[in-house]
Amino acid sequence: MPELSRSQLLVYGAIAVAVLLVGARWIRSGDPEPAPGTGLSFAADAAPGGDRGSGDVVVHVAGAVLRPGVYRLPTGARVADAVRRAGGLAGGAQGDSINLAARLTDGQQVVVPGRGTMTAAGAGEAAGPISLGSATVEQLDEIEGIGPVTAQNIIEFREQHGGLSSVDELDQISGIGPSTMEALRAALQP
Repeated sequence: MPELSRSQLLVYGAIAVAVLLVGARWIRSGDPEPAPGTGLSFAADAAPGGDRGSGDVVVHVAGAVLRPGVYRLPTGARVADAVRRAGGLAGGAQGDSINLAARLTDGQQVVVPGRGTMTAAGAGEAAGPISLGSATVEQLDEIEGIGPVTAQNIIEFREQHGGLSSVDELDQISGIGPSTMEALRAALQP
């Protein structure tokens, strides 16, 4: 193999550094960056005020995850993808309390309850949102404005549609008006 001149070594070295920088930037583009002065993590390409028209969804992942924050994910992504993007479940997370298979919607907040956080099934703990994908008739009946008949209608609607990806889909159920929808948004998560 012929010996390389000093100028050839410099050119090859510069190319190698450029390739490494481009590769590092590409890898880093999928990692969250802290928002200045907030301590919150945002996706590297998330624009203030929402989506840039890319067809992606921007979601807020909170609760018992390793890196809570706001993340941009591809349209069609699931709650499990958002949790994975936020570093996965933290110790004490109650991953079975949320529907990991639900599709994400733009602007959605995904709250992963942890030990000491109340899902409607546990007594004596602090109240928190109930997972729409696993809520029982009894849990739904405890929400203000929902009675046993409407709770059963919600369960039937969920089963007929193969689950629900957004609380907003419940406005298709008879007996759920605007005030009930506000109570549902506060008490449920997809």
